[in-house]
Amino acid sequence: MIEIRNLYKRYHNHHGSPWVLEDVSLTIPDGVSVGLLGRNGAGKTTLLRLIGGMDTPDRGEIVRESRVSWPIGLAGGFQGSMTGRQNVKFVARIHGADDEIDAIIDEVEAFADIGDAFDEPVKTYSSGMRSRLAFGLSLAFDFDVYLSDEATAVGDRAFKKKARQAFEARIGKASLIMVSHGESVLREFCQAGIVLEKGSARWYDDIDAAIAAYHQATDGRVPRVPVVPRTHAEAREGLNEANRDFAEAKAAFEAAGDDPDREAEDDTLRWRLEEAREAMLDARRHVQRLRTPAQKTSHRNSSNRKPPHKKRRP
Repeated sequence: MIEIRNLYKRYHNHHGSPWVLEDVSLTIPDGVSVGLLGRNGAGKTTLLRLIGGMDTPDRGEIVRESRVSWPIGLAGGFQGSMTGRQNVKFVARIHGADDEIDAIIDEVEAFADIGDAFDEPVKTYSSGMRSRLAFGLSLAFDFDVYLSDEATAVGDRAFKKKARQAFEARIGKASLIMVSHGESVLREFCQAGIVLEKGSARWYDDIDAAIAAYHQATDGRVPRVPVVPRTHAEAREGLNEANRDFAEAKAAFEAAGDDPDREAEDDTLRWRLEEAREAMLDARRHVQRLRTPAQKTSHRNSSNRKPPHKKRRP
């Protein structure tokens, strides 16, 4: 269990110092995976860092009765002049894993898959390489709760698939506290949700209720809760709806043109477009999954059929 008691946090700067988090009190039960939602700048990453012990509150306290990871996806804790290998070795020693150092290094090197860069200084890494290293290092240790900050969005398609599989392997063994703009990812891995808005935090027992509350606060839109189709006809209907949603989101995004708000961190049109694209891809997978053998054969035959040969005119 993680208990957050009367938490206050702000960062002092010359623009003034508003509270990022103000009088936040929450209890996160054992074994419950939670999605963190909120506008960019609402304090999601700050709350993850505080829960993971990477930052300290100005007031209040966080009581952890379980082993909590550092935030996966945040790669700011590495020593830049040290290589990836040296950083992994250093962290392993801090966690008292001296007898397992070689095994941990091998596991992180294989998972991060950054090639020879593993033996180069971390300061020469791209942000993606640093995130891959941080992801692999986090998963090399057994925690009761894993913290994830957009971790499944790191890297190319193959690495994203590997990241999702790694999380799936930990469901049942550990819980997650996850920040992600991918709503399908949150629905897949999380049961409950926390919505951050204007310094406050509200707990929802159901992740769909949290997603709906987030949209109501940001764009006034009630999101469609995805339904897993049971028949091919239902899947086709779902794909048609997803295609329409994607077309509408794309049109709204493009219509905004050179609006300066498009450059703001909190670009709801951009996130809506990404969500619609993700829903459309999910709908396509449902259609493919529910095809009958006859439909699959017909589809292959039509794909392989050569166009009719046109006779040349004399």
